[in-house]
Amino acid sequence: MDTSNPPGGPGGGPNRVLAYLESRKNLTGSACGIAGLALTFTGLAGAYWPVVVVGLYAAGALIAPPERPAVPVFPDPSTQLDAVRTDYVALCGYLDEVELPPAASGRLTELTALLDGLLAPGPVAEALAADPEGVHVLARAVRRDVLESVDAFVRIRPWTRMVPGAEPPERHLERQLTLLHREVEELATALREAEARRQQTHTRYLEDRGRNG
Repeated sequence: MDTSNPPGGPGGGPNRVLAYLESRKNLTGSACGIAGLALTFTGLAGAYWPVVVVGLYAAGALIAPPERPAVPVFPDPSTQLDAVRTDYVALCGYLDEVELPPAASGRLTELTALLDGLLAPGPVAEALAADPEGVHVLARAVRRDVLESVDAFVRIRPWTRMVPGAEPPERHLERQLTLLHREVEELATALREAEARRQQTHTRYLEDRGRNG
């Protein structure tokens, strides 16, 4: 049973009061009210000093800027990449237990070698971590696409003995792994080109600085 206090429950009132006491509206209103008290002590407020103090407090509370809501904190891409790396280790453990035909096994080896290079700690992984879309592509390949391709082959393979004449499932697996390798290779190429552009930009900057210096 949920034992936390609802907003209107016993714990809600004190929390709301404390939050208001610390709010900009109360702090601004209090500052204006203190100014009203100063006017009272100097005799400028006269007999209506309570009205002046309350009015200044209310005016200060009204003109105070609204409270800035708390900004949600989301995991940065490097943290997400660490999670993908952990899932990739689990995926490799599964793949090690699966027996595949030679052609499909070769395509899978090429794909995992590429994934190993992208996920290995170092400059490549740092460049990948700075690309949220790249992290998404890699996470999708690791967590869904590779696993689904291999597991679908494992599940349908026994049927080929019972229903001969159908298209061999290894052909589908080879095509799937080829497409996945192409997708991950394109990601690696894009990352490399981005790093190359950065290097070229720095070269042009140094050349321009030398000419203008």
